[in-house]
Amino acid sequence: MIQRVKQFCRAVTAQITPADRQWVAESLPPAAQELFYAMHPADQYHALNVARTAMELWEKQQAGDRALLLRAALLHDIGKKRGDMDIMGKVWAVLLKHYFPAKAQELGKVDKGWLSHIMYISYHHPVIGAAKLEKIGMTAEAAIIRCHHRKKMENDPPELTLLQAADELN
Repeated sequence: MIQRVKQFCRAVTAQITPADRQWVAESLPPAAQELFYAMHPADQYHALNVARTAMELWEKQQAGDRALLLRAALLHDIGKKRGDMDIMGKVWAVLLKHYFPAKAQELGKVDKGWLSHIMYISYHHPVIGAAKLEKIGMTAEAAIIRCHHRKKMENDPPELTLLQAADELN
């Protein structure tokens, strides 16, 4: 839970720098940049941190396609667009999942009502994001992002394994 408190503090103080914007511009095609910037700034900041961590992990293992990993890390939360879930909505989602997991899952099944919408997005953002990427032709990234919250499997591609590890650390 300490990590979640740290995440909250980072989200509240998140700022995207000109250097961050340049990195996004160099790493993503224009259509993907639109999806990136459609996220809440706190999610953009989180994605940038996940991407940095993923690049550090890749440097240690050098497994898989580095550029694909970078794009997937930057885009892994595009299923959460600005307005879906503000910072306090994320707090509610984390608390519900932690203290009332059955109720959280029940609420997340149908996108109906404020709290249900938050839980729906929380649980389904990987699939939502993957569908957005498929629409712009980024199918390899979509395949990774669709699975980034599922349990690890034996034959997972290295890009997915590194993305999951980087996301967990952030």
